Amino acid sequence: MRLIDIIAETRAHIARLANQGGAAGEIAALGEMKNWVQRPKGVGLKVLLTALRDSGIAIKGSSFDAIAFADSLSVDFTDVQQVAATLPAMSFVEIRSANQSRGKPGFEGFFFALTEAEILAAEALGSRHKVALFNKQTGDLRITSVPEILALAKSSNWQLSVQL
Repeated sequence: MRLIDIIAETRAHIARLANQGGAAGEIAALGEMKNWVQRPKGVGLKVLLTALRDSGIAIKGSSFDAIAFADSLSVDFTDVQQVAATLPAMSFVEIRSANQSRGKPGFEGFFFALTEAEILAAEALGSRHKVALFNKQTGDLRITSVPEILALAKSSNWQLSVQL
């Protein structure tokens, strides 16, 4: 194998594993689901998290990527009263995406990490917290939950992430 071929393969591998690919996967998954909206930012996120806390549920904003509605609702996330009124109709979705055409049906063999915030949100929200596994290459989408993922896991490796 030529050195230039090794470099090209390495670049392709790095591009596939780059963190920004996750954001592209979230956008693609959101495009597939007409009753999902992207997690609000700024004031909208603060209003939503406050409404959740006032209802007895404390989660981090990083514990979900999208909000799913049973019906196609339109919510102004900066309106405290509207958010509080529609809160029971909201499900919170964490999106995990893959970018490989060789993915197996049902996402068998799919490897990803769950953060502590996502696990705690799943516990606090119960059936209102979902995990969406989405393959950008094949278009496969599987809606599951943290408990189901943990029950199906063939292996798990726990780690501690730190910032110095």
